[in-house]
Amino acid sequence: MLNNKVIMIHAKQYGESGPALVIIHGLFGNADNWHSIAQSLAEHFTVYCLDLPNHGKSSALEEASYPKMASAILAWANSTQLSSFSLLGHSMGGKVAMQMAAMAKPNQVKKLIIADISPVDYQPGHTDIFKGLKAIDQADLQSRKQADTLLSQFEPSLPIRQFLLKNLTKTDKGLSLVLSLDNIANSYATILQKPEITTPIDTPTLFIKGEKSNYIVADYQSAIMALFPNAEFKIIPDTGHWLHAEKPAVFTGLVKRFLSK
Repeated sequence: MLNNKVIMIHAKQYGESGPALVIIHGLFGNADNWHSIAQSLAEHFTVYCLDLPNHGKSSALEEASYPKMASAILAWANSTQLSSFSLLGHSMGGKVAMQMAAMAKPNQVKKLIIADISPVDYQPGHTDIFKGLKAIDQADLQSRKQADTLLSQFEPSLPIRQFLLKNLTKTDKGLSLVLSLDNIANSYATILQKPEITTPIDTPTLFIKGEKSNYIVADYQSAIMALFPNAEFKIIPDTGHWLHAEKPAVFTGLVKRFLSK
């Protein structure tokens, strides 16, 4: 319970046998982003893809700090009776996963996989995306083509627009975003910061970097190893920040091997 209000976490389950794996998406994402990978992993694991607070079908959260988001997911895990599980988080979801590992009960988080993010502070990089999503939120849109045309004034990359527009849902009045956009914008400075971790985490951890991405760079290695002394690193060649979407088979293979050994 946070601020006397229960934060409901929406989850999609894939598979019913094998060790539990919880997957956490990044900023502006949702559980559906991981559908194909979850289907592939469900052969060996019981996979739970979550919507973070302020995203998808999960509750709104005004002050979306990493401890509050991690607390909400740990509360969901307890209510789901997940006594132990592995965690996979991408980007902002990776920071949430790190925070969860720091706050969880001993041995509750078995293994940790962090996709293309480091436990460091980042500079703002989503200003135009916020403007574009705000424009969509305020517009009367009846088609995804209309939404894409509007968003293209703020974001030139078609793949990024397609990713962002996965947040659109049909309503009686047209299309609307399943994002608590104001809460995300108001929490953005906090989201850019590193997780609140004070003690090194011994959980076996795999950091997976996209070769072309600058979210994990050599300068961050000391910060990573100070907090995650039991970490190892893999690089997926010729990929950027969305490494799991660009090379899903390679990414899934790395996850399976790390969790199975």
